[in-house]
Amino acid sequence: MTGYASAQHGASATGAETDARAPQARRLGLEIRSVNSRFLDLSFRLPDELRALEPVLRSMLTAQLKRGKVEVRAALENDDGNSLQDPAPRLLQRINSLQDAVKAWLPQAAPLTVADALRLCANASSGPEDWSEAVPPLAEQALAQLLAARAREGERLAAMLHDRLGQLRTLAQQAGPMVPLLVEQQRQRFMERWKEAMALTDGSTLPEAARDRALTEATAFAIRIDVAEEITRLNSHLDEIERLLQKGGEVGKRLDFLIQELHREANTLGSKSAALDLTRISVDMKVLIEQMREQVQNIE
Repeated sequence: MTGYASAQHGASATGAETDARAPQARRLGLEIRSVNSRFLDLSFRLPDELRALEPVLRSMLTAQLKRGKVEVRAALENDDGNSLQDPAPRLLQRINSLQDAVKAWLPQAAPLTVADALRLCANASSGPEDWSEAVPPLAEQALAQLLAARAREGERLAAMLHDRLGQLRTLAQQAGPMVPLLVEQQRQRFMERWKEAMALTDGSTLPEAARDRALTEATAFAIRIDVAEEITRLNSHLDEIERLLQKGGEVGKRLDFLIQELHREANTLGSKSAALDLTRISVDMKVLIEQMREQVQNIE
C-alpha cells in the first residue's frame, strides 16, 4: 500500500516540541515512503551519524508493516543562522598553526577557506552528536502518520472491492438460470436429430432404443455443461472475501488466494460454456476478478 509521512526534530522543527536531550545545533528530518509490493522490502538512506540506528528503525517498521516497498530517508541540517557563533580566537590560532605545519610538509596543499575553518570550529566545539534517544520517538511519529495514510487508502480499496463483489454476484445470478434452459434445448435438439435419423433407417433399430440413446446423450451433455458447483463455489469465495474485508487486519495474502480461486471458477465456467451469453458472463467475471487481483496485492 502507498503512503508518505515525514517528521522533524530540532530547534527549528515546525509543529514539534524540542527535546532537551536531543542535540540543538542541528535538526533531524525523517521521511517514510511506501509503495505497493506483495512483500515487505525495506531500504534506508541515512547519514553516517545515524547509520548505527538502522537496526532500531528496521525493528520498528517490521513490527508494524507486513507489505510494501518502504524507503526511510533521514537528513541532518544546521539551523538557519541561530546556531552560528563566532569562533574562538584560540581555536582559530590552533587551526592556523596546523595549516602552517601541513604546508611545511606539503607546500602545494590548498589553503583553508572560510567555510572550511567554520566547519572545523563547529566540529571541534560541538563534538559528536548523539541522536540515539531522539530518533526512535521521531520514527514512531512518522510511522503513525504512515499507518494512518495507508488505512485511508485501505478504506478506498475496500469500497472498490465491495463494488466488484456486487457485480460478480449479479453475473452469477444471471448464469444460474441459463444452464437448465441450455440442457432442455440440447435435449430437444438430440431428440429431433434422432427422429430424423430414424426416418432414414430401414427400421432395424427400435424406436425405444433410439429414444433411450438420445436421452443418454442429452444427460451426458447436461453433466458436461453443468456449472452449478462452480457458481456455488464462486458465491462461497465472494462471501469469504466480504467477511475478510469486514473483519480487517492482515488479510492481504488470504485475499490473494481467494482471488486465484475466483479466477479458477470463472475459467471453468467459460470452458463449460455452451452459449454465447454464458461465455460473455465468464469474460465479464474474469475482467472484474483481474481488477480485484491488481488491488488486492496492495492490501496488507
